[in-house]
Amino acid sequence: MKIAIIGAGTMGNGIAQVCAMAGHQVVMRDIEQKFVDSGLARIEKSLSKFAEKGKITDAEMKDAVSRIQGTLDLSDCKNADFVIEAVIENMDLKKDVFRELDALMHKDIILATNTSSLSVTELAAVTSRPDKVIGMHFMNPVPLMKLVEIIRALTTSDETTQKIVELTTQLGKIPVEARDYPGFISNRILCPMINEAIFCLYEGIGTEEAIDTVMKLGMNHPMGPLALADLIGLDVVLAVMNVLYTGFKDSKYRPCPLLVKMVEAGHLGRKTGKGFYEY
Repeated sequence: MKIAIIGAGTMGNGIAQVCAMAGHQVVMRDIEQKFVDSGLARIEKSLSKFAEKGKITDAEMKDAVSRIQGTLDLSDCKNADFVIEAVIENMDLKKDVFRELDALMHKDIILATNTSSLSVTELAAVTSRPDKVIGMHFMNPVPLMKLVEIIRALTTSDETTQKIVELTTQLGKIPVEARDYPGFISNRILCPMINEAIFCLYEGIGTEEAIDTVMKLGMNHPMGPLALADLIGLDVVLAVMNVLYTGFKDSKYRPCPLLVKMVEAGHLGRKTGKGFYEY
């Protein structure tokens, strides 16, 4: 089977790696060569770590790499059997991508989105195949995390859902279905928790280390919420909170002012070297 991945960033290259490791041919498309090259390099680095730890053989690593094609040309995706979109969390951009894919791909091809919070129903509505659009929300880091949230748009068919559940299982992941409301299940719970942890810091209730230690030792979380925010990216956390705030019109989802200021300052976490911690 051939799977097209639209976007070679953190999520896109992770999804491409998982698909290749499961034996599929993969074409990973982005808009600039530097993004494609960076995505391919991250895949090779990740696979090397798997090989070093004995989780895969060197031959399996080489086979997986050989199954991935990077490209700038969307038409290279035309003969794919599935498409998974993984561009940045911007509704207008995603709509443009889905319009292009809808015009390019055969009418029977399912178009999945890796969105973590945006309306799948709204994306489906810009296509001529709303019954074949579905959310397929992988967790970060994709090669390590087992969960994939399956989000049905209001128009998604049972057949489409079943095919995506089967694909998810074949990739070695565990599918869990969620309804198409802001944040779905994962981010509707996770991001407000992170936001509340930021409020604790903002209001001087505790230091970064104190807040994270309470959640790790008191609630048995593997990582504290502020360290997790740095891993996810503070811009991503803010974007999700804004989706929740706008979608529900409920003040409990208002982003913490400290989160807003940090994003304005460009302190986005690990990817910029500075967030709540320095890297």
